[in-house]
Amino acid sequence: MANKRRSFLYKNGLSIVFISLFLITLVAQALTGWKQHNQELMELKQDQLAFSVYLQSGHFISATFENFESEFLQMALYVLLTIFLRQKGSAESKSLEDKEEVDREPVNRPDAPWPVKKGGWVLMVYKNSLSIAFGILFLFSWAMHLYGSWENNNIEQLAKNLPQQSVFQYLTEPEFWFETFQNWQSEFLSVFSIVFLTIYLRQKGSPESKPVDAPHMETGK
Repeated sequence: MANKRRSFLYKNGLSIVFISLFLITLVAQALTGWKQHNQELMELKQDQLAFSVYLQSGHFISATFENFESEFLQMALYVLLTIFLRQKGSAESKSLEDKEEVDREPVNRPDAPWPVKKGGWVLMVYKNSLSIAFGILFLFSWAMHLYGSWENNNIEQLAKNLPQQSVFQYLTEPEFWFETFQNWQSEFLSVFSIVFLTIYLRQKGSPESKPVDAPHMETGK
């Protein structure tokens, strides 16, 4: 009964806070990116863009999806690799010896999600739906990053009286891959950090930490 009396905000606070922070920072990125891009256009003696036009520009699309891409790649790899790989002492790792609840086969019970009740290929897809979703989001974001970066590059080429490039030509240039790898490496470092630091450090009350009095080499939460 106590749980039913909890407010919507209490029961969904984590999602609400993070989607709010996302929207605030996305708007801030768009406004500051618009001003920066217009300064670049002015230096190139090109017409400046209205804000609504900027939101459709390669500059905005590239910058936005470049970040999305690395985040979704991080999550896709993290979800998949934690199935098979372990880290002794980390709160982010499964047990080194014991089977865990997430490893058991699904049971068709009354409150189970409908794919579990359906079974067959629907259940097979559902059992891997989290990694599939992150994989699709990564590929879509990578394609949008490529499109935006290519379009922005061609605008710069035009302003400099240089020939425009096809998307395949642009893929052979270092600029796109420089943008890509500088984001990927930061995500891999952040995952390593939480995997490694949860061996020795604690945060009371956080599900991402082991209990404060847990031994360093105790694996999992």
